[in-house]
Amino acid sequence: MIAIKGWELNSIEAKRFSRVGEKLMNVRIDHNNVVTSVMPLNQTDVSIEFRFTANYSGIGFVRMDGKLVVADDSRSPDSIAKEWGSTNNMPPELANIVHNAVISNCVITATIITRDIQLPPPVPLPQVDMSQQKKGESPKGMEVA
Repeated sequence: MIAIKGWELNSIEAKRFSRVGEKLMNVRIDHNNVVTSVMPLNQTDVSIEFRFTANYSGIGFVRMDGKLVVADDSRSPDSIAKEWGSTNNMPPELANIVHNAVISNCVITATIITRDIQLPPPVPLPQVDMSQQKKGESPKGMEVA
């Protein structure tokens, strides 16, 4: 079983480039979250650092950096960190839970922030499914959802 035991944001940055009241047509909102670091904390937990970005096609952005503490009773924290260190990827089941937790929590915070800086809310919530990767196919590059 995989459990998220802790959650924290270390930094939040938001900026609007357009003027208040300026008519904006068809604003495209791109969500991106990236795992930037995976480190064992103790015998049961792993620390996973992330960056979440909601980009508003040239009119603004919201960026958050934070950390999750995760326990996975099917793998040791050392093996998870070792896999991340060699491939920049986590096991798909763990990646699904981590990325969906980041998106769910950050979109709520981003919705409040965008209200304050007068950008549209970054909804609906996207869902991540890492199981779409074909068996035996190795991922290329950093893990991004």
